[in-house]
Amino acid sequence: MNITWLVILAIVVVAIAVGLIVFMQRRRSENLRKQFGPEYKRTVDQYGDQRKAEAELAAREKRVRKLEIRALPSEEQSRFADAWKKTQARFVDEPSQAVGEADALVKEVMQARGYPVGDFEQRAADISVDHPNVVTNYRAARDVALRNRSGKATTEDLRQAMVHYRSLFEELLAEPTTARRQSDEH
Repeated sequence: MNITWLVILAIVVVAIAVGLIVFMQRRRSENLRKQFGPEYKRTVDQYGDQRKAEAELAAREKRVRKLEIRALPSEEQSRFADAWKKTQARFVDEPSQAVGEADALVKEVMQARGYPVGDFEQRAADISVDHPNVVTNYRAARDVALRNRSGKATTEDLRQAMVHYRSLFEELLAEPTTARRQSDEH
């Protein structure tokens, strides 16, 4: 073989490698976009850079996969469902207190399922992996709860917060997504 053919072969190999890398990056981006839904765009906006945002989302997924997220036994599900009904009923007479209880109840269910519950932003990030369609609601409800503590939330804000908390609460009572995904892999 002469040098010209070697150069052409090297160029072809490099072009194929670059094409493969670009294809894999696009595929990864599309998978993350599908998995995280609206959270993908929020994270890209937050980081201002697609690669950094995707690295963050991938790190979240890796972190949550290491957690031992579990389904709740039926007795525990019933206990939490009853507690939610009481909290929701309290809203009629004491909406401000009911929102605080809803926030605490969601946190309690998360902890019972195996999610760490320290920092709110970490909780929201962890929840975004398995519940990307309601994490926005969780953030909105939490914002209202914080405004409520300082007396700056209207009754309509509080009602909306209860709706948002309920959407996450109902998903948390369901079968854990991570456990389902891991059992599908085995």
